[in-house]
Amino acid sequence: MTAPFGVVTVTYSSGDYLHEFLRTLADASDHSAPVVIADNGSTDGAPEKAAAEHDNVTLVDTGGNIGFGAGINRGVAELDPAIEFVVIANPDVVWSPGSLDELLAAARRWPRAGSLGPLINELDGSVYPSARAVPDLVTGTGHALLGTVWKSNPWTKAYRDGENSSGERPVGWLSGSCLLVRRSAFDSVGGFDSRYFMFMEDVDLGDRLGRAGWLNVFVPDAAVIHAKSHSVSRYPEKMIPAHHRSAYRFNADRNRGPLRAPVRLVLRAGLAVRSRVAVAAALRERRRAGETREN
Repeated sequence: MTAPFGVVTVTYSSGDYLHEFLRTLADASDHSAPVVIADNGSTDGAPEKAAAEHDNVTLVDTGGNIGFGAGINRGVAELDPAIEFVVIANPDVVWSPGSLDELLAAARRWPRAGSLGPLINELDGSVYPSARAVPDLVTGTGHALLGTVWKSNPWTKAYRDGENSSGERPVGWLSGSCLLVRRSAFDSVGGFDSRYFMFMEDVDLGDRLGRAGWLNVFVPDAAVIHAKSHSVSRYPEKMIPAHHRSAYRFNADRNRGPLRAPVRLVLRAGLAVRSRVAVAAALRERRRAGETREN
């Protein structure tokens, strides 16, 4: 009998995170599901060890670090086409007991749901705002420029509208760190856009699903823990520029044509400046943290 869902994760030297991911996955559902690890060039041996220790795990070598979205697409292609739902998750997710069965039950309640996302807790117990509105050019720009210095600005408020953690409901997009997608919906929009190396591919997917008539549904009764941003804090000089490049791509794709060329030019310049400022601030913070530990 075909499992109702398969699980796909992308690894890049994820270490012990992957072990916890698979250990807790066993209690996330009453169903035993196939797991595909799409490996983007790990050097720690963790994916090979996982495949050797778990009969339900298939390891796929993507041929290099092709990015999160492209890696997920490669992994999904390995699953039996008869599988109705696909769980997409980062390898640093820790599953709560029954969390995937909660998402599956919600998918039955929402037949037009193309994606469903759980409540995501951070390691310190705080709730990560994983369900948000899709930003338009004005909202996204206002939030990007002022979100850290004027947290109550109207653009950030609009972007974060509906990000409270209570109530099962449709939202604009859901965090790609943990998603249950309906295979037919995912395939209908071509999966993730592989042009996004990392960051914003989940916003783009949610927006395209919505434009295609599907819903993105937040399901707070399902809960997971995500050790988010450990790569960002370790490598800000790489991660922050990647985030800003993705932000430009997202907005440029939605502002095409010669008449919108000045908009794209200003957007590119503004994001480039913001990226440099953010990298410098992150590196200063990392140096201060290092000095504090030494003292």
